[in-house]
Amino acid sequence: MWEEDKILLVGSSDAGLTSAAARGQVETVRQLLEAGADPNGVNCFGRRPIQVMMMGSTRIAELLLLHGADPNCADPITLTRPVHDAAREGFLDTLVALHRAGARLDVRDAWGRLPVDLAEQRGHLDVAQYLCAAAGD
Repeated sequence: MWEEDKILLVGSSDAGLTSAAARGQVETVRQLLEAGADPNGVNCFGRRPIQVMMMGSTRIAELLLLHGADPNCADPITLTRPVHDAAREGFLDTLVALHRAGARLDVRDAWGRLPVDLAEQRGHLDVAQYLCAAAGD
């Protein structure tokens, strides 16, 4: 284990969890969650682990969701949710994990965009197809 990871485990577990999730540190995230870190705890910027997680790490999403992370938490300013981020960046596996955990796909961000709109704008056709199929289009 890296020295900075040890510090994360000893320091504030909620801030450490958010940091580890953002860095994609699966093992550290697992250890912190098993040690009782709050999967919905906020960091000093008011963000939760599921909002700042490395979107390409489906395992991080699954761990957070398994331990009770809210898949529908919205950014207070942009109103984006984790499904918006996953759709925009084209991470289908992460999007599927969020959806299976109860993430809503029919919510708009502050600019009126649905997750499918973001996927289409960025050319992520596989993600857009999944979102359309899941919505019954």
